[in-house]
Amino acid sequence: MSDRSPTDEPISVSRSLAGGFLMGLANLVPGISGGTMILAVGLYDRFIGAVADVTRFRFSRANIVFLGLVGISVAAAFLGLAGIAVSLVSEQRWIMYSLFVGLTLGGVPELAKLCRPISVTVAVAVLTGVGVLVALGTRFSGMQLPETMPVLVVVGAVAASTMILPGVSGSTVLLILGMYELVIGSVSLSAVREDPGASLRVLLPVGVGAALGIGVLCNVLKVLLARFPAPSHGALLGLLLGSVYVLWPFQAPVHPDLAHKDVRKATVMILAGSDPEEVRAAHGDEFDDARLAALSEKWAGRSPAELKDMGDALQHFRPTGRQVGSALVLLVLGFVLTRLLGRREGAGSPAAGAG
Repeated sequence: MSDRSPTDEPISVSRSLAGGFLMGLANLVPGISGGTMILAVGLYDRFIGAVADVTRFRFSRANIVFLGLVGISVAAAFLGLAGIAVSLVSEQRWIMYSLFVGLTLGGVPELAKLCRPISVTVAVAVLTGVGVLVALGTRFSGMQLPETMPVLVVVGAVAASTMILPGVSGSTVLLILGMYELVIGSVSLSAVREDPGASLRVLLPVGVGAALGIGVLCNVLKVLLARFPAPSHGALLGLLLGSVYVLWPFQAPVHPDLAHKDVRKATVMILAGSDPEEVRAAHGDEFDDARLAALSEKWAGRSPAELKDMGDALQHFRPTGRQVGSALVLLVLGFVLTRLLGRREGAGSPAAGAG
């Protein structure tokens, strides 16, 4: 990190809006780091410094304007593209994950440069980062946390904190914790229109946690990157590499029908005794009496939490040669896209040279 104040440079409105939009878009998709995107457009140093200053009540017009521009564009990406992101992750998992793995690995070269000089401490930091994320993926993938307010506050804090770490995806953390569909789905405009109360019951505690998480982490990160730049970036590199394990493309739902949100919610309603017409009004005319009867018989005795857990459960499958070839093409494409963005960072960000 540079000793120069991030507010020393003039604000670029277009650059701030673009950086915020890319950051928001990236954090909708498991595997893409919003921190990497804002680093790529040369705003990472300024972002960390501005948030750290505001949380210490060191207000300035430049910081408020800058964070306002970034915040508006992040919100625009969330509201406009959240539904599409959830749909793609649910319907085209192996295809999308192949692309996401490439996008994630594209951040490796820039982070690796920031880990110099290489030492035993840096190596331990990298291995620790890998181990933490692999352990999280192994331990929590397919599990469902209770959807209570305290849990949502903690989830918001953790996910938002990872949003600002280069190479670490907030949505990956949500996916690992089994909260991706709930949180990201609640942000979409369609969800807000259909049931604003339900969306707010999720978004308010998550938002409170997000504000706390970002504020705390920016201050901690500012200190760590200044005092221990190489080991700190080594830990970030390890987290990035560990996320590739979590995003292994060739996974499929154990129960494909429950992996679809509408099917699962319709099943919950019919098991709770709702009238078929009520189910169709909420989830569409495709749920005719015969289909609802079949769902009721198949999943009788299951609680909503059990159905959600079963819908999130994944299993590895053996890919065909064509799938492997397609996955490699998508991986390379994602890698190249991230590297193209990274080239811009090298020319404009003080973080590029100082970390």
